[in-house]
Amino acid sequence: MEAAAPFPLLPRPPDITSELRRFLDVRFCSPADLAAAADVEAEIRGRCAELESSVAELSARLADAAASYSSSLEAAGSALRGVHAGLAALEASTAKTGIREDVEAGSEKMLFERLPPLATDVARVDMVRDYAETALKLDSLIGDVEGAVFSSVTAKLKSRGQNSEKTHHVAIEYLKKIENLLASVTRTRPQWSRLISAVDHRVDRSLALLRPQAIVDHRALLSSLGWPPSLAGTQISNSNSGKSAETVNPLFSMKGDLTRKYSESFLSLCSLQELQKRRKARQLQGHNVDNQLRQPLWVIEELVNPLSAAAQHHFSKWVENPEFVFALAFKITRDFVDSMDEILQPLVDKANLVGYSCREEWISGIVIALSTYLAKEIFPKQIGLIQESSSSDASSGPSQARVSWLNLVDLMISFDKRTQDLLSGTGLLLSVKDDDNWQRVSVLSVFCDRPDWLEVWAEIERQEIFYNLKSAMEDEKNWSKRIEGAMVEYGSDDHKSPAITGAVQQGLSLLIERARPIPSIALRAEFIRSSASPIISEFLGFMFRRCQEAGGLTALADDDALIKVSQSINAARYVESTLTQWCEDVFFLEMENLPLVGEGGSVFQQEINQLKEFRSEWVDKISTVILRAFDGRSRDYLKNKRQWQEHSEEPAISRAIIESSGYMQGRLSKLEVGLNALDFVTVWRVVASGVDQLLFAGIFTGSPKFSNGGVGRLHADLSVLFAVFQAWCLRPEGFFPRLSDGLKLLKVDEKQLGDRMITDKNWLREHGVRHLTAAEAEKIIKNRVYDA
Repeated sequence: MEAAAPFPLLPRPPDITSELRRFLDVRFCSPADLAAAADVEAEIRGRCAELESSVAELSARLADAAASYSSSLEAAGSALRGVHAGLAALEASTAKTGIREDVEAGSEKMLFERLPPLATDVARVDMVRDYAETALKLDSLIGDVEGAVFSSVTAKLKSRGQNSEKTHHVAIEYLKKIENLLASVTRTRPQWSRLISAVDHRVDRSLALLRPQAIVDHRALLSSLGWPPSLAGTQISNSNSGKSAETVNPLFSMKGDLTRKYSESFLSLCSLQELQKRRKARQLQGHNVDNQLRQPLWVIEELVNPLSAAAQHHFSKWVENPEFVFALAFKITRDFVDSMDEILQPLVDKANLVGYSCREEWISGIVIALSTYLAKEIFPKQIGLIQESSSSDASSGPSQARVSWLNLVDLMISFDKRTQDLLSGTGLLLSVKDDDNWQRVSVLSVFCDRPDWLEVWAEIERQEIFYNLKSAMEDEKNWSKRIEGAMVEYGSDDHKSPAITGAVQQGLSLLIERARPIPSIALRAEFIRSSASPIISEFLGFMFRRCQEAGGLTALADDDALIKVSQSINAARYVESTLTQWCEDVFFLEMENLPLVGEGGSVFQQEINQLKEFRSEWVDKISTVILRAFDGRSRDYLKNKRQWQEHSEEPAISRAIIESSGYMQGRLSKLEVGLNALDFVTVWRVVASGVDQLLFAGIFTGSPKFSNGGVGRLHADLSVLFAVFQAWCLRPEGFFPRLSDGLKLLKVDEKQLGDRMITDKNWLREHGVRHLTAAEAEKIIKNRVYDA
C-alpha cells in the first residue's frame, strides 16, 4: 500500500505578501468563516480559470496577428519578386539585337499598371513596420523612465536618497531620447498624432513625479548649504555708496562633496527645464507663442524665493520708510550677482539652456519679488492716502499723499537705473529688448498690471506741473520777456517766443522723462496722453482767452492788443515746433500706430493740429483787421472813377493811396518786430493777396474809362503800393497778380491790338497775362481810351 501524500506545508508569515494578507483578512474575519473555505477555494479556482482563458485567447490573437503580418510580408515579397523578374525579362528582351518592334503592348501595359498598387502596398507595409518599431521603442523607453522614476520615489520613501541625482539623471536621459524620437516623428510622420498624444500623456505623468522630486531634493541641498543666508544685522545705511559689508554667500563657501552634489542637482533641474522647453516648442509648433516658451530659470527661482521670503520680514517693518525696502533689495541683488556669473552661468551653459543669463535671471527674480511686495503692501496704502486727500482742492498745492506717491515713484525709477547698471556694467544687455523682457527687470512693471494706478500717477504729475505753470502763465513778465536760444526749424531767426514757453517746455520734458522708464510702449503713450497732453491743452486755452480778451477790448486796433496776439502766436509756434521735433525721436516713433494714438499719427498729433489751427485763426484775424482798415482808408480813392480819365503829362500820386499804404506799412512793420518770421510771412502775403483782390475789384468795377494819363496815375499809385512790400520780397508785383495783369493790359499799345481777338488765350499768354479770364481782359481793353 502506497504511503499517503504529505500535506503541503503552509507558507511562513514573512513570505505572505501584503495583497494575500488583505485578501485573507477580508474572507476570514472570524473562526466561524473557516466553514466557507471550500467556497473560497472554488471562487479562486474559477477566477484562475478565467485568467487562463483570457491568456489563451490573447495568445491566439497574437498568433493570428503574427501570421497575418507574416502572410502580408510574404505577399509583398512575392509581388516584389514578380516585379523584379518582369523587369529583368524586359531588360533582357530589349537588350537583344534585332528585337521585334511588334512586342505585345497589352502585356507591357499590364506590367506597368500593376506597379502603382504594388508600390502602395509596399509603402503601407513599410509604414506599418516603422510604426510598430517606433511604438515598441517608445514603449521601451517610457518603461525605462517609469522604472527610474518609481525607483527614485521608492528610494526616497525608504530614506535612501544618496543616489537620487543619478537616478534623476538616468530618467532625464531617457526622456531626452523620447523627445528626440517624438520630434522626428512629428516632423516626418505628423499623421501619427494619436501615438504622439499617448506618449506625451505617459511622459507628463512621469514628469509630474520627477520634477517635484528633483525640486525637493534641490531645496534640501540648498538648506544644507545654509541658503538663504541670514539677513539679520545687515547694514544698508551706505548701500547707495556701495561701501556696506557684503552678505556671506554660501555659493562661494561650498567645497568638496557639497560642490559636486550641488552641481549635479543644478544640472538635473536645468536639464529638466531644457527638456520642458523643447516639449513645449514641439507641442506649440505653428503657433506664435515665442514669449510663452520662455520661463524663469528654475534653479534661480529656488535661490530667489527663500531669500525674498526672508527679506519680506524686514520689509514689513519699513512700510512707512520705503527707501529702506529698496536699499535692502538692491543690496541683496548686488551682493550675490557675481556668484551668478562665476559659479552658475558655466553650469547653465553646460546644460545647453540657450538664451539664459544667470545674472539677468537673478536680477529679474529679485525685481519680480519686490514688485509683488509693492503691489500687495505699499501701493494699496498709497492709494488709500490719495483717496483720503482727494476731497481737498488739487489746485491748493501739493498734498502730503501726492508727495509720498512721487517719492515712491522716484525710488522705483532710481532702483531700476541701478539694477540696469548691474546688467549693462559688464557689457550684458537684455537678451531681447522688448516690453516683456524689460518688464522682468523693472519694478515699474507694477503699473503694467494695474493701469488704474498709472492713471493716478499721471494725474498727480499733471497737477504738480500745472500748479507751477499756472502762476507763471498769469505773470505778464513771462509774456513780454523772450526766451533765449529758441531757433526756428527752417532758418537762423528766433521764434520770438515769450519766456513762458520755456517753462512749458521744461514741464513737458519732465513728464516725458518720467515716462521713459515705463517698461511698455502702450503705457508710455498712455502716461504722456494723460499727463502732458492736458498741460498743452491748458496752455492753449489760456492763450486763446488772452487773445480773445485783447480782441474784445480793442478789436486789435491798438499796438498793445496786436503785441498780445503776436506773443500768443509766437508761443504756439514754438510749442508746435518743439512737439514736432520731439515726435521725430525714436522714443515717440515707437508709439505710432497704437490704438491710443491712431494710424500714422504721433502721440502729440492732436495737440500739434490744435496749435496750427490756433495760429491760423489768429493770423487770419490780424490780416483781416489790417485789410479792413486799408479798405476804410481807400474807399474814397476807389469811388473816384474820374481820376482815370484825367490828362496830365506828369500824373500825381493819389493822397489816399499814400495814406492807406502808410497805415498798412506801419502795421506790418510793427508785426515784423513782434511776430515770428514764419507767421509774419503768412500775414503779409495774406494782406497782399487781400489788397490785390480789393483794389482790382474797386478800380475796374463799373467799367471806368482809362486815358493815357489815368494809366500813368494808376501805375504811380501801384508803384507806391508795391514799394511797401519791397522790404520783404524782391518782386512785390508778383504778389499782386490781378492788379499787375490789369496794368499790363492797360499799357498795351493800340497798334499791338489791331484786329486780333482779345479773348485768345495765346495772345494773353504772350503779353504775360495769366491771372485774368478772357472776359475780364476784354472788359479792361474795351475801357481803354487812347489819346489821338
